[in-house]
Amino acid sequence: MSDTTPPPAASAGHDHDHGSGGPWAGRAEIILSLASGAFLLAGWAWGRTQGDGATGPFILLLLAYAAGGFFTVREALENLRHRELKIDSLMIVAAAGAAVLGQWAEGALLLFLFSLGHALENYAMGRARRAIEALAELRPETALVRRGDQLVDVSVNDLVIGDVVVVKPDERVAADGFVVLGESSIDQAAITGESVPVDKRPVVDAAEARQRPDAVGPEHRVFAGTINQGKVLEVEVTRLANQSTLARVVELVRSAEHQKSPTQLFTDRFQKIFVPAVLVLVGMLLFAGLVVDEPFSATFYRAMAVLVAASPCALAISTPSAVLSGVARAARGGVLIKGGGPLERLGVLHALAFDKTGTLTEGRPQVTDVMPADGVTTQELLSVAIAVERLSDHPLAAAVVRDGLVRLGSHAVPEATDLESLTGRGLKATVAGETVHLGKKSLFDELGGAAVPAALKTRVLDLENQGRTVFVVRQGDRYLGAVGLMDTPREAAKAVMARLRELGMTRLVMLSGDNQRVADAVAASVGIDRAYGDLMPEDKVKAIQALRAEGEVAMVGDGVNDAPALASASVGIAMGAAGSDVALETADVALMGDKLEHLPFVVGLSRQTRRIIRQNLWASLGMVALLIPATILGMKMGVAVLFHEGSTLLVVANALRLLAYRDSA
Repeated sequence: MSDTTPPPAASAGHDHDHGSGGPWAGRAEIILSLASGAFLLAGWAWGRTQGDGATGPFILLLLAYAAGGFFTVREALENLRHRELKIDSLMIVAAAGAAVLGQWAEGALLLFLFSLGHALENYAMGRARRAIEALAELRPETALVRRGDQLVDVSVNDLVIGDVVVVKPDERVAADGFVVLGESSIDQAAITGESVPVDKRPVVDAAEARQRPDAVGPEHRVFAGTINQGKVLEVEVTRLANQSTLARVVELVRSAEHQKSPTQLFTDRFQKIFVPAVLVLVGMLLFAGLVVDEPFSATFYRAMAVLVAASPCALAISTPSAVLSGVARAARGGVLIKGGGPLERLGVLHALAFDKTGTLTEGRPQVTDVMPADGVTTQELLSVAIAVERLSDHPLAAAVVRDGLVRLGSHAVPEATDLESLTGRGLKATVAGETVHLGKKSLFDELGGAAVPAALKTRVLDLENQGRTVFVVRQGDRYLGAVGLMDTPREAAKAVMARLRELGMTRLVMLSGDNQRVADAVAASVGIDRAYGDLMPEDKVKAIQALRAEGEVAMVGDGVNDAPALASASVGIAMGAAGSDVALETADVALMGDKLEHLPFVVGLSRQTRRIIRQNLWASLGMVALLIPATILGMKMGVAVLFHEGSTLLVVANALRLLAYRDSA
């Protein structure tokens, strides 16, 4: 059973995790349950030939009681020690009541069916848990580490940052790090969900990668638990074993199991009212002999049957089983969902807001235009821009450094210090003793001082009209010029938007810090309904709040620069979260790979999970509504248990269908 159980007030809830003794405990429960059934069948058949009162059949029925009630009694005693009255205790009372009435075969049947049902239920729920635990087993136990001229086998837990690990073909990577030697392809589907292996090659500058490991490009970075499918690689470790992306994902997925969804909270509240009402009804039925001419034995039997029929086992497990299966399936597909709340909310909302850079676009902008101001050389403009951008981890900064160095050739780049991020507007730093400002042209209106030269301003506007992202550079009071960049929309973006509409998304909007003209151009090319440009982070939060006033909305971004907007949305979804602690912490849903195509998968999975939760609720509540009047009117206790446990297994089996979910597109 799930660890997400109703609180003690829901007294007929249940928690039958008998697997605490390891694999043997799970098998023992099934074995004892089957033994109970065998003893029951043999005792019943022997009793038919020996007649009432025969010792042999009676001993077999006692053995059936013992085998069927072993785990049930153990669990009931444990619950009573915690002052909790759960379904195990109620079943023991009902079985004891049957024995007192001389209905030994019926009591044995009750315990057999109850123990078998819960053994199968635990096995089924274990499948969902094993899908999560399988992630933790991806990491190898040892690593081959280069120590001087020797290769030494070292426990993964003993690896330290800076160790160089040798990864042979078809072996799993032992730790997060970057490639320092060799080229190969890595199967990282278990972490990022990517369906094809990803090519890896060594970093150009290991010292720089060592200083800023989170800024290392995806073509150089590797993750613990992924598989080397090509040639030998040497990887420098950047994270300890317990801090790796794989370890963080496993930890967060495990904790997600305990986060209750809105439906779980509803069922908890429902049971707080329902259970006392059932106990009152059972108490009243014990006095039925005052108005119906029948022996007390029949009255007591009916009350026990109603008590069994009304125990909401299926209701208690209906939502946790679906949430656990949904979270496990998502994790297997490279998507981390932090519990039932985000999973359910994503299944009902109809509006999505996207960041532009790195989400709808490739996030690999290229320098297209370098425009030095009058009296300034291209080399001077680029060298100062590169010096400042080297200190930033923004995707645009990486593009300026990469493409700018190519254009500069052998020209020296000065050193910049004292970087300060002017959030949403630009950067400030010191170069050669002078303050350098770099950012949107609107930044310089706020700063005061010398205005942007008219000629430069005109050229900037022309580039923005062509869909370029442009920033201006000023050193002291002297304008050095402007640099234009272009980021292309992702190839899959248009198809993803179409698929999201098929899944029921009716509003798709884009929030961008870029100018409105660039935002409109990108939105039109990918099929976004509306674009909001020129937004600073606080403006994105306001835009999300305005959208939420019209209905629930999810925000899709990188999880770092968009953290405030993600936190303000009904559901925050971070892309490319592998290797980013901030994204893993901030987002409700983390797409571990940098693939927009995973978004329809997680939306579709959420919608399917919600459908299954609703089906389970109707099935569990419907069964209780059927069994209560049926047992009052005379349904046998054994038959009631059969339907009762059958409905519990039905909802768990229905939830397990999520483990096989595939996006139909």
